[in-house]
Order: sequence, then structure tokens, then C-alpha cells
Amino acid sequence: MTSTGSSPIALAVPTLDLGGRVALLTGASSGIGAHWARLLGAAGARVVLCARRADRLERLRAEIAANGGEAIAVAMDVTDEASTIAAYDAAERVFGPVDTVIANAGTSTGGATTEQTVEIFDQMTAINLRGVFLTAREGAKRMIAAGSEQSGQGRIVLTSSVTAFDVSPGVAAYSATKAGVIQMGRVMARDWIRQGVNVNIICPGWIRTDLNAEWFDSPGGQKQIQSFARKRLSCESDLDVPLLFLCSDLSRGVTGTAITIDDGQTL
Repeated sequence: MTSTGSSPIALAVPTLDLGGRVALLTGASSGIGAHWARLLGAAGARVVLCARRADRLERLRAEIAANGGEAIAVAMDVTDEASTIAAYDAAERVFGPVDTVIANAGTSTGGATTEQTVEIFDQMTAINLRGVFLTAREGAKRMIAAGSEQSGQGRIVLTSSVTAFDVSPGVAAYSATKAGVIQMGRVMARDWIRQGVNVNIICPGWIRTDLNAEWFDSPGGQKQIQSFARKRLSCESDLDVPLLFLCSDLSRGVTGTAITIDDGQTL
């Protein structure tokens, strides 16, 4: 509370409520994506759960509904343009226009770079780069058509990684795709800056997920954890407030920004 003269003025405390928003989230079937789906539902957003594993999505949808949220499950292949368009069509039929997009789907295969096949490389670029491009592009087209220039409420968040700028052995192709996500997001932010669409990037540190659990249980993975300044992995919950902020109206002045959340792992 502040005072001007003799009359106190109460300041409103900003909240991260997402009530009224329709959020489409890719890679929602496991890991960070599933965690974010629960978070978005709890924050009041109507959530469009997208991934290839429809059975997992349906269980997650039921969980969100049981906790008072609203969600639909949509089978989607982010590498396929027709599948991406169909997912947005399904979202609009149930919830109306999507105004919030989290392009989170990704894959990773580690190991010696000399041993990685062209097929693995192509798979990673298809999901981690083309998938992000198709998801964000379709989302922006729909937001602009729905009047984001007037409302200023278009929000797109891309998931990158600290490997985009920190040298981690054995993940050359993955790191390249995540570096590409950062630059792609910055250019998209500039492309759509006058259409009321904000594009930002979250770069998580090392978090235990389905993709890397086997590695972090291995002697090499344990050695990597011990190399971090705090000798621990990050937590999914470390990403909660940054994600909600970037999806909310409070982030109206933030676009083209890459936020690193890594518990100091890259220091």
C-alpha cells in the first residue's frame, strides 16, 4: 500500500490466472508436457492436450476434469501439417479460437555423434524443429484471424533447452535443434509483433523425464549431476511461474525473449 497525501491507495497484486484462455499444448502425454497440462488446467485455462499417444492423453484429460479443469484430448503428429491443422480445428469446435500455444513436443537420442544415424538426425529435426514451426505457425495464423492485433492477447511459448548454448557431449543434433528453436522463436516474435502475438522461449535445465531417466540412473548420469554447482537436477515446478507468466496477459510487454531456468547448472 502506498500513500499520496492523506489518502492511502491500495495496489492490486497481479495474478497468474488464465481463466478465459484456450491453451493448445503439444507433447502433453508425458514429462514436462503432462506437468504443464495439469498446471494450465489448474490456472483456469481450457486445455487442448496434443500428442501421438491418445490413451495417455485421455487419462490426463480425465485427471484434469476430476480436479475441476476443462480439457480435451487430440491425437496429433506435430511433424504432419494436416494433423496440426486438424488439431486446431478440433480445439475450435469445442472451445473456440486458441489464444495460447505451448509448442513443447520434442525428442532426444544421445550417444556418440559418430554413432548417430541419419534416420535419428532426421527424426529429431522433424519433431524438434519442423514440429515447433508447424505448431507455432498455425497458432499464429488462427490468432491473427481471430483479432489478436486488437486484443493483444496472442501468446506462443516454445520449449528449447540449455543445450542450445551449453556444450553437452553426445547431443550434437539435439542441441542444434534446440538452438534453432531459440532463433526461430525470436524471428517469429518480430514477424508477428504488430499482430498482437507474443512469442517467447523457455530453456529448461536438466530435469528428470522419461527421455533421460535411464541416463541419469547410470554412472555417467550420476557423474554429470555431481558436476552441477548444486549437484542436483532441476524440478518441473521450477518452470511453473515462468510458463504461467508468459501465457498470461501480464506478459504483454515481453516478446522475443529466451528465459533460462536451470538451477544454475550452466554456471
